[in-house]
Amino acid sequence: MSSGFYYLWRMIKLSFFTLIIAILLFSFSCRSNKKQLSAAQNFLDNNKTFINEDVRQLLVVFNAFAGDHLATLVAMERTENSWEPVFESVPAVIGKNGFAAPGEKREGDGMSPVGLFKLGQLFTYEGQVDTQMPYTQSTAEDKWIDDPDSPDYNRHVRGETAAKSYENLKLKSVHYKYCMVIEYNTNPVIKGRGSAIFLHLFESEDETTAGCVAISESDMLQLLRWLDPEKHPMILMGTM
Repeated sequence: MSSGFYYLWRMIKLSFFTLIIAILLFSFSCRSNKKQLSAAQNFLDNNKTFINEDVRQLLVVFNAFAGDHLATLVAMERTENSWEPVFESVPAVIGKNGFAAPGEKREGDGMSPVGLFKLGQLFTYEGQVDTQMPYTQSTAEDKWIDDPDSPDYNRHVRGETAAKSYENLKLKSVHYKYCMVIEYNTNPVIKGRGSAIFLHLFESEDETTAGCVAISESDMLQLLRWLDPEKHPMILMGTM
């Protein structure tokens, strides 16, 4: 066998094996996504009695084990007779200690709350965002108060505050480049039950949060283009 033919034969074999691997990975990805969409549907079915009829968009965030910080987010839209996924499932991270038991979320516990919550104001580093959701450009003066003893606990403050602790909404990292309020413990605000629960960005799936939900920037931008305040979007969070 000539060296040229041998080289060509090796290249054909390599291309064939690469194609087989690509097909297997694609097949695995499709099965995995189908499984996650099915899990999201089951989780939603178990909780849909709590969802008002005017809610037509829903982010479903769930994990398989309450203590796991790795979660899945599925965007769902209400049709005439059912809820249907809008996009493929996307990876998300939650509190470093997973989900708190219902009603047990506390300030500083490193857990994400369980329940159904409205999606509120979007804070962003950007001047313009491709979204219909209400947003404001973050400044160095924007803070979210996490001091339970402050009268502004779990509230946004722009400017000076007497609170002993707070989160800046404009960071040196990209985490709050897009930062949407999850309306947990906001109406009414109960002292010590947890604050500053946001949907924001992660830089890597290896990260955890202090109680928020974080996703990639590309997934966030996709959601922001889709979300419509006229459809009363909410977020459903918990363990399957």
